[in-house]
Amino acid sequence: MAPDRWTLALESGALPRPGGRLLALMPHGEADLDAFESDEVLAVQGFRPDHDRLAARGFDVVPELDPEAGGFDTALVQIVKSKVRTLSALAEALAALKPGGLLLVDGPKDEGIEAILKAVRGHLDVDEVFSKSHGKLFWLTRPEVLPADLEEWIALPETTEEGYVTAPGGFSADGPDRGSEILVALVPKLTGRVADLGAGWGYIAGEILAEQEGIEHLDLIEADHAMLAAARVNVDDPRAAFHWADATRFEPEAPYDAILCNPPFHVGRRADPALGRAFIAAAARMLAPGGKFIMVANRHLPYEAALKDAFGTGRLIGELEGYKLYEAAKPKQAGRISRGRRT
Repeated sequence: MAPDRWTLALESGALPRPGGRLLALMPHGEADLDAFESDEVLAVQGFRPDHDRLAARGFDVVPELDPEAGGFDTALVQIVKSKVRTLSALAEALAALKPGGLLLVDGPKDEGIEAILKAVRGHLDVDEVFSKSHGKLFWLTRPEVLPADLEEWIALPETTEEGYVTAPGGFSADGPDRGSEILVALVPKLTGRVADLGAGWGYIAGEILAEQEGIEHLDLIEADHAMLAAARVNVDDPRAAFHWADATRFEPEAPYDAILCNPPFHVGRRADPALGRAFIAAAARMLAPGGKFIMVANRHLPYEAALKDAFGTGRLIGELEGYKLYEAAKPKQAGRISRGRRT
């Protein structure tokens, strides 16, 4: 694994070695936070896979920063592809830093570090920029008084024209995406225990529960903490249960009779069909032997082989506006859940 940019900057002497309390916002699961040699580290990570990796390494990690938190000597922000979320994290970090504290901002070029650097320079003086490994690390000293207009960077939940609450900077923040709408429109009748893998802010689950009385229970499984918080607002059906979890590793209490999915397919700004394939494998593991998997996906994504590997039968329900809706049955790994009633 390549060293992080701040590790290289520290080793080269370009970055003065900070001490005291460190606040790390949106750090990757394998981020080298030990390089700072801080007395106390608080990591803020709302993406469950990274959150769990950091916790397993012994760091104090929370899904969101307490607005009253403060007094940090150093803050590190690792950018994400959402400029809205990154700028919000920067505003939170600056507010939590002591005056004179050090803010470090790190990210690859293909996730927008140049745009973030430009935005910061429009409000604050940047001390240094360290370029390495197709990305940049820059840092600045927190002034005694922060510019008032930085408050505009704080991202708040949004409400769509249809009345849904969405997570700022998250997937489909402006309203339901077309793939999810197609799944809701064409999904067959469901009964029993159902799950929505990668439930987002709850559009699919909420619409399906409103339309289908035969569903006894529906688990919304979502790795993004902010998205799941929005789903809790949007879905008030008593049959719904909410799980902040990595859908590919989730262990349900019992196998499902049906699983719905509009899987993610991006890592940063790069398309990665492996994510969808992991969701397909997870669904096959969590289903009962007679269960079925219903998935919508962009037409160009190559999921047919993965569906064939994981399920005994399958069919194309429909193809519309660049999307395909699949139904698969006879899962080959049915009921292979460690805490369920089947093993």
